[in-house]
Amino acid sequence: MYAVAPDPYCYAGTSVLKNTKGLREQAALDRFEAGAIAQRARENFPDGKLDARHYSAVHRHLFQDVYRWAGTYRTVRIAKGDSMFCYPEHIASEMEHLFAWIESRNFLADLTARRFAADAAHFLATLNAIHPFREGNGRTQLSFLAILAARAGHPLNLMRLDPALFLAAVIESFQGDEKPLARQIGGLIDL
Repeated sequence: MYAVAPDPYCYAGTSVLKNTKGLREQAALDRFEAGAIAQRARENFPDGKLDARHYSAVHRHLFQDVYRWAGTYRTVRIAKGDSMFCYPEHIASEMEHLFAWIESRNFLADLTARRFAADAAHFLATLNAIHPFREGNGRTQLSFLAILAARAGHPLNLMRLDPALFLAAVIESFQGDEKPLARQIGGLIDL
């Protein structure tokens, strides 16, 4: 669970995020969110230029039925365990910097599968450290990675994804080791 204080995104006295249904119990919100996201994930994702605005549009697409702030950068500081994510006052500039980096690399097109996986791991690790949204970062990261990979000529087979291993690799990347994440991404590339 994320650690924040104080949190205007939550109902007073709870850690339950304010949501479009007014659900105040975490289990009920989890069920509603899972169903809404699953439905939106089956739809076409928004088209875009693979930039920060496009990334926000993907988050909005996935979470629009659940949170009014979907697609909008968070305004509170958050951490997971002892890991503090980017301060909200730096999110916009860090996102612009990261997406300028990926654009300067031609959106990872024309790379070998191995090089794509390594560069995509760096992109994903940095994106995770920024953690621009109050909720839904991981699901948005994975969705956007699939879009990026398809456009770069390295489509992913997400049916091969092992959520626990992928999450462990993302956590390792946050600690500075991107190799496990590159291996996870490489294993998803549909050769």
